[in-house]
Amino acid sequence: MNINTLIKTVKKPEAYTPGTAMMWVDEHISKQLLATHLSQDIELASRKETTIASTIEWILSHMSAEMLNILDMGCGPGLYAEQLAARGHNVTGMDFSQNSITYAKESARRKNLDISYVVQNYLELSDENRYDLIMMIFTDFGVLTPDQREIILANIYRALKPGGTFVFDVLNENHQVSLTETREWEASESGFWRNSHYLALTETFYYEEHKVSLSQHTIIEDNEKSEVYRFWVHTFTHSDLDSLLSNADFKAIQCYEKVIPDSDLYSSDSVTFCIARK
Repeated sequence: MNINTLIKTVKKPEAYTPGTAMMWVDEHISKQLLATHLSQDIELASRKETTIASTIEWILSHMSAEMLNILDMGCGPGLYAEQLAARGHNVTGMDFSQNSITYAKESARRKNLDISYVVQNYLELSDENRYDLIMMIFTDFGVLTPDQREIILANIYRALKPGGTFVFDVLNENHQVSLTETREWEASESGFWRNSHYLALTETFYYEEHKVSLSQHTIIEDNEKSEVYRFWVHTFTHSDLDSLLSNADFKAIQCYEKVIPDSDLYSSDSVTFCIARK
């Protein structure tokens, strides 16, 4: 890759320009993500088991029925799905990563848990009137673009039974996003991004008019092949959430902070949990 091409590659993109690759379907990166999901030392991909357990208890305390038909969107290796299934609920887990779903299926088999797992992009959810509860946990909603949010809210609304509940969490205005551009680089023989030599150029950009920050990772290999991974991070106020959900026809919208304990990534008052009914 020549310098002029590199300069163009790392230039600040227009808001919501997609990257050239997705890490969830990359054979090497998805394995690194699975290991991060399962780690109890860091909370970069999943929360700790104790937090997951208390979150499930909190969610179920807002449900009226004892036995539920549940969809866990972005289920990863099944950390929430397993605890819900162990309580007797009928659980479906959906994730884009084949590695995570393969692990989840094997883990459920070992523990004799009856969980249905599917490899699918949740933007393609097509079920109708099927679920009592749909969950999207670990601030996944906040990485979606506005167009994707509109699609997914319509999909979720359609997939819920009448009176069904959608529960999700987002970062709120208490979370400090990067307002200034930053750059750093890493040269490695092998690591998170590749199992061979690579150069990683990481940048952050802020788009004030959209209230969104971008973490952009440009990965360059020995053969000069490059891929760009882009991750958008939104924050939401209660009013933002009420407007988004009301426009999608959801009712009885409630927002809560301090549902989870503080962590290394964020404080408990910077994460908003939202409950909405069909």
